[in-house]
Amino acid sequence: MPEQETDTLGDLENLVACPTCDALHRLVPVPPGDRASCVRCGATLMAPRQGAMTQILMLAATALVLLGAAVFFPFLELNAQGLGNRSSVWDAIFAFSGGLMLPLSIAVAALIVVLPVARFALLAYVFAPMAIGHRPARYAGRAFRWAEAMKPWAMAEIFIIGVAVALVKVTGLAQVSLGPAFWAFVGLVLIVVLNDTVMCRFTVWQTLEQRSRS
Repeated sequence: MPEQETDTLGDLENLVACPTCDALHRLVPVPPGDRASCVRCGATLMAPRQGAMTQILMLAATALVLLGAAVFFPFLELNAQGLGNRSSVWDAIFAFSGGLMLPLSIAVAALIVVLPVARFALLAYVFAPMAIGHRPARYAGRAFRWAEAMKPWAMAEIFIIGVAVALVKVTGLAQVSLGPAFWAFVGLVLIVVLNDTVMCRFTVWQTLEQRSRS
């Protein structure tokens, strides 16, 4: 009876559930560069890449630099009837920091600045030791879980889409000049998309587990 229970547990450890439709698949080795997809819905299960740890670390560091530039550098300048005004994202956050608009200021700061910075900092913490061949940092698994939980709430890319829509309406009323922070946000959106493309979350969890045991 114990042998049968051990075999059952071993079989369960060799199964992976599709994150989209929950179909169970038996784990097989997937070479770097190949892709394993769900047989039911076609969702990607595993897509390991050679040197992915280093790539993700570099992307996270680049995103942190771009976020700093996007927040503090001038975002745009408006000129209308001889009057001009230049502002940054930091200025926009504090523009609503008084009275009843304070919750809006806090929400903007959290969703556009704090959570994206925290997410990429956690990714850098998780991948930095493994990128140079060391064991995972302490609480790396918990940090990666937090980073994944923050992903839907880190809305820097949503912000730039909203700004682009607003600029279409504003350009008819005033002359708009885009500052370096706007282009930093555009670069950040590309970095986020590239980071999600490079990262295979199942492979990350496998690597964390394997290197924690070594």
